[in-house]
Parts: sequence; C-alpha cells; structure tokens
Amino acid sequence: MPFLEVPGARVYYELHGPKPAEAPAIVFVHGAGGNHLSWWQQVPAFMDRYCCLVYDVRGWGRSLETDDARSGAPWPADLARLLDATGIDRATLVAQSMGGWTCLPFAAQHPQRVERLLMCGTHGGLRTPAIDALWREARAAPPPPAGVHPAAGERMAREQPALHFLYVEISLLNRPQSPDQLAPYFRDAPSLSPDDVSTLAVPVLFISGAEDSVIPAAALAEAAQVVPNARLEVVPAAGHSVYFERAERFNELLTHFLGA
Repeated sequence: MPFLEVPGARVYYELHGPKPAEAPAIVFVHGAGGNHLSWWQQVPAFMDRYCCLVYDVRGWGRSLETDDARSGAPWPADLARLLDATGIDRATLVAQSMGGWTCLPFAAQHPQRVERLLMCGTHGGLRTPAIDALWREARAAPPPPAGVHPAAGERMAREQPALHFLYVEISLLNRPQSPDQLAPYFRDAPSLSPDDVSTLAVPVLFISGAEDSVIPAAALAEAAQVVPNARLEVVPAAGHSVYFERAERFNELLTHFLGA
C-alpha cells in the first residue's frame, strides 16, 4: 500500500493500468463524501489504455493528517508531489466536487502539466457574484430526508438503493466530518477569480447533474462562461455525483473528452 509523505500528512495512493511512461495518465480526485474507492466504476473502464492514479485527499480515507490542521491550502501542492513521485509529467485531471478545489487551482498554477480538466459537480473555488449567490443559496436549502446522503441524492436513494448504500458505506471509511469540521478546508483552499483562469488554455469540461442540490447546474453554467475553452454538459435525472449515479453516461462523456 503506497503512501507519500508530504508536509503535514501521509497521502495514500494507487496506480492502475500501464506505467506512467507507457500510456497517457488520468488522475481522479474525489469529493468530500468519497475517497479513492469512489472511482470503482471509472478505473476498470479506463485502466486498459490509461495510467489511472487515485488517491485519498489528506484527512480522508487512509490519508492521515499528521498536524491536524484541517486545511485545504495544501491540496494543489499535494497533487504536484504525487505526480512527481509517480513519474507522471502530464495528466488529464478528473475532479468531483471538493476535488475541484485541488484541480482547478493546480491547472491554473501548472498548466503545462494538465492535458485536460474535467470538473464534475464543482466550480472548484472559482468565484463570481453569481456563483457565490448560487452556492450560498444551495447551502441554505433544507437538508435531504433522513437516511439520504446529500452527495448521493434522493433519486439515487429511491431508484438505486443498493448503489446509494454503497456510496454511504464508502463514505463511512472516512473519519466523521461535520459541516463545522469541513469548513476550515474550504476556508483555506485556494479561491480563484476570473482573472486567475483567464489564460488557462487546456480544454475544460464541466459536468452537472440536472438535480444537483449541493452545487447547482446554474453555478457550473456560470463557471463554464468564465473559464476559457470550457463547456458544460448537464446529465438529466442525476444529482450531485453523476460519476457514481450515472457512471455509464459519465464514462461516455469522459471518453469523448479524452479523444476531443
């Protein structure tokens, strides 16, 4: 089980498929409700022709924070160190929700290391008055019914109860994170202005579930207008975690994006 020692944490990671020097690479970065296991429907679909890197963000899964700082500030630097340690010079980044706060800042800081950027259910810390208002409104909305994980959503719980159960079980492998405990991560994570991404030249695909109540599709539509070379794909009958709930469609979109 490989771990990478980084300042303040031990980061768990896995490589699947060809070695980095033998195939293009995809890096999957999970959200707050997940960990490296969340990509169980993506890695097997792509590992025959891509080097797939999955890891647990510091404080999630097996990645233990050694200083208990609970800060998202190191997230992009952790990714840079992982790429260096695994010998990946350049990769397609696939971010889910919280993972966007790693991948969009990383792409802005290290565009030469990013082939493409896919942002699922996330604006990645990009801030405009419209995005701020939409996200603030979403956070103020009533929580889902008891027993429904917000990142899975009511439709998944109703129509795919076994899948919803698996989502919850994967999330329980993380240490408990209350909203108050999560807040410092997002408070300290990089935030970006439109100027910060104005020169980003890599292709960017935003994917949103039409029923996403965590980060609504309208926020991603705004982000896609701000980020150069970006477009938005809205998946119907899906909530916050399209990659998990509608994996076949998500994998189709990623396959097309990789070949674009």
